Parts: sequence; structure tokens; C-alpha cells
Amino acid sequence: MTERNLAALHRAQALRLGPRVALRYKKHGLYHDISWAEYLDQVEACASALVDAGVRPGDRVGLLAENRAEWLVADIAIMAVGAINVPPHAPLTAQQVRFQFQETGVRWAFVSSSTQLDKIKQIRDELIDLQGVVLFDRHADFDVLSWDGFLQRGRQTLGANRAELARRSAALGADDLATIMYTSGTTGNPKGVMLTHGNLLTNARATNDASPRGAGAVLLAWLPFSHIYARTVDHYLAIVEGVPLCLAESAETLVQNLAEIQPTHMCSVPRFYEKALAATAGPDAQESQRRLRGLFGPRLAWLSSGGAPLPPAVAKAYHQAGLLVLQGYGLTESSPVISFNRKESYKLDSVGRAIPGVEIKIGADGEVMTRGPHVMKGYWKNPQATTVAIRDGWLCTGDLGALDGDGFLTITGRKKELLVLSSGKKIVPAHIEGLLVGDPCIDQAVVCGEGRNFLTALIVPNWPNLRAALATDGKQLTGSDETLAADRAVYEFLEQRVAQLLAEVSPWERVKKFAIVVEPFSVAREELTVSLKLRRQVVLGHQREAVEGMYS
Repeated sequence: MTERNLAALHRAQALRLGPRVALRYKKHGLYHDISWAEYLDQVEACASALVDAGVRPGDRVGLLAENRAEWLVADIAIMAVGAINVPPHAPLTAQQVRFQFQETGVRWAFVSSSTQLDKIKQIRDELIDLQGVVLFDRHADFDVLSWDGFLQRGRQTLGANRAELARRSAALGADDLATIMYTSGTTGNPKGVMLTHGNLLTNARATNDASPRGAGAVLLAWLPFSHIYARTVDHYLAIVEGVPLCLAESAETLVQNLAEIQPTHMCSVPRFYEKALAATAGPDAQESQRRLRGLFGPRLAWLSSGGAPLPPAVAKAYHQAGLLVLQGYGLTESSPVISFNRKESYKLDSVGRAIPGVEIKIGADGEVMTRGPHVMKGYWKNPQATTVAIRDGWLCTGDLGALDGDGFLTITGRKKELLVLSSGKKIVPAHIEGLLVGDPCIDQAVVCGEGRNFLTALIVPNWPNLRAALATDGKQLTGSDETLAADRAVYEFLEQRVAQLLAEVSPWERVKKFAIVVEPFSVAREELTVSLKLRRQVVLGHQREAVEGMYS
């Protein structure tokens, strides 16, 4: 296929595949299918309504919603009229949404629910460019347009608007902006990443070329489409391959949805794989492996992991259970995929080799750099940051890594997250944290020690597994999680496991003390990004007293 923009690709696939299932979603306890023909009908109706609403090529349109079929339809329709999609993450606060919509001058917005609509109402007076809002859910609100009504208006005017839509599609090229996606940001204000149709289209195609799902594939998506990972490797890749995309109801129902849909492929972040491994762990290794395999269903071909480093111990545990987790690597600024393992050629402790058309090199300071059609156009209204990030066509990722003789890339840490002890020793905390969370009794870990003379850690136990392991060890401890966290016997039990986990690292990389944290680090408290990456400084700020206590 030679289409130059995503909307044209979607139209071509829909015309080719017609009655076949394109989307599957669950509503009111029942699954519903949308065919490719119905998908195109909704996209065209939405696009026609946007033309009627006065949306012009280059205008910015907001999309504030959780994963749902309407998100996918609106995304393609926005691009079909030559507009630019600005999709904030659904959990963001009203003021965080205001920052993105105000900076990009959003003219229209799609929102999913009354909860999201309330955010818009809080900031409406500050959004001077906003002309209208479309609400996906049925809601008695006369200030907004209903999704059904908006589509109906588009169908009524589609005949008159077809020539205009065709003209816009023909004029829309690879270098035209498709979206502005704001980075979650582990520090500071987020930056608006400008991604073109060419960025996204070539990245989805190259990812598919590297590891095609093949005929009969069924994809299950649960990661937020407002994040570039799911948007490219679930949404756009499903269009490239012309295969059904099934939407999980939520992160909380994912295990149930896996059993119901029985996909052949699923993309996820390491956090889910860690939790699934911990949930199925038990004293009998073979039974634990059987339970882990059973969780993903009988049709699974392989799993994908990205968004954050996958601890090697987790990857190996899945492999031993007969489940292949192929790890990849990328970032929002690279559309996102830079490298990916292949089913026929992989190394579990790596993030794979460069996908077709993408170059990777390691800078003099160990930084991973990449060049190719996947590299963003720049940061929205931020030429200074763009100049820092892109040098002579090479995107500076901010990650440290190494390439082996076979071209496999290994990520060793973040440039800005290197810990430097008072002795001058440099430590990559993510490496130590990856070793710690490989233990089924440890759910999360944050290593501390900048400017200190030894390492410490904040450890969130996996409480059910920890209780079971204590019982197996002959320690019948009772009480709440808070009570166990203060029990010296629990600390000593974890202390032995930590020492074993870090027995092979250098002496200065070993954790000398740790503090037990009862509640997991979360997105709600801004300790994790929406892609579940650790916001280290936020965690350390929240746990300042515990950290200081370990060094006092």
C-alpha cells in the first residue's frame, strides 16, 4: 500500500475488508462488533460533521477520553479533515488539560463522559479558541453536542462534503502533522511532541514488517490510546495488518477480558507482567507456570513489552513457562518504536534490533541515538528544546545503552537518573530495581543514594505473596499490612532475599538498608507516569522522611 496518510490507509483497508470485524468492545456486559464498513461509515460521518463545524486543515482538535471505539473513530476522522489530534491522558486534572489545550489552541474537543466534561467546564473560560464540545456518552447537557447527533449531522451533509474530504485527503502528505502528544514527563512541564502522518505510518508499517502478527491474528488493547505506545502498535498496526482490534474494558478487568477474548497478541507494560507473575506464583514451580500460561489463553502467539524496562528475571520466568515476551524500545519522540525483538530472533535481556528503516548508534557518553522517518518533527512552540533533542538529524533519547555484535540493543539506564555516591561511584538505579522486583515478594522498588555513601531502597511488598512465603518459612504472622510493615521479622525476612538478589552485583551497588512502603506507588499520586514509568523525584519527595531515616 502506498497511502501517504493514516486516514487514506484506513479508508483503503475498510473498502478492502468490508464486512470483516474491525473492532470489538464490551458494553453492558455484552461484546459488540464493528465491521470495517461500519468503521468507515462512522469515520466519514464524523469527518463530514467536522467540516460543517468549520474545522480547517491544521486546526487542533482535542480528544479527552478513556479507551473506547469512539476514540478510534474520532482520531481517524480528525486526521481525515487534515486537522491535528491533541489527546490528553484521561486521568489528567482540569488544569493539566488546560495547559495542553491552551498551548495548542484547540478549537473543538471530543470528551467521553460527564467526568471529563466537568474538567472542560472548569477551564472553559480560559480556552478562548474552543468553539464546541462533542460528548460520547448520552447526557442531558445543552452546552454540548451528543456523539450520535454529531454523526447524524455528518451523514446528512456527507454527500455535499465528499468532494471537500477527497480534496483534503489528496493534499495530506507524509510531512503534515497528525498529532501533538504531550510527554508524561518524569520531571518538569510536559512538551508537545509533533508527529506527522509519515512518522506514524512508517513506524506502524516497519513494526509490522519486523514482527508481523499474520492472518488470523486477534489483538487485545488495554493501554491508553492517548499514549503513543498503544496508539501505534495497537491502533495503527491493526489498520496496517487489517486485523480485529479488541478493547479491554479497563486495567482492572484485563484478566477477565483475556479469558473472554483469547487474543493471539497483546502489548503491555512490564508492570502488568510483573503483577501477573506474582499473582500466579506458588511453591510448586510447574503449577505456577501452568497458571501463568492459562491466564493468557490457548491462542496466544507472543506478547509485547514496552514503555519501561522489563526486568530480565521476569522475561526469563515467562519464557520458562512457555510464554514469549518480546521486548521493544522507543519513546514518544520516535513514534515510538526504535527497536524490537523478533519471534524468530530475540534476546530476552535486550530490546531487540532496529526495525526496518531505523538507525541506532551509541554516543560517546553512552547515550542511545536514532535517526530515520520515525523521528518527530519537533516540540510544539519549543524550538530550543527541539534543538537540544535533535542534532544533525539524530534524536538524542536520554537513555544509556549498548549494541552487541548482532545489533541487539540493551538499555542500561537514563542519563539523568545515574546515581553518584559520595565516593564517586556511578550506579544505574533501574538495573538494581529490576533485580529487586524479580522477587515475587517485592512489588515495587526505588533505589536511593545520590550523594550518599551507600545505597538504600524503598520497597513495596507484594503482600499476598509475602504472607504466603512467611508462612512457608514457618512464620505465622497476622495483622494488617501496616502491622507487618513494622514487624522486625518481616524486615529480616526481606533483608535475606534482598541480599540474595544482589549477591552478584558490585559491593557499592548493594542495598544496605531499605524501608517498607505499604501502599504501591501510583498514577493517581503522580508517582508513576501514565505509561507506569517511575517518577523518581516525586516518590522521593513523598517518602523524604523514610529516606532520611535510613541515613540518620
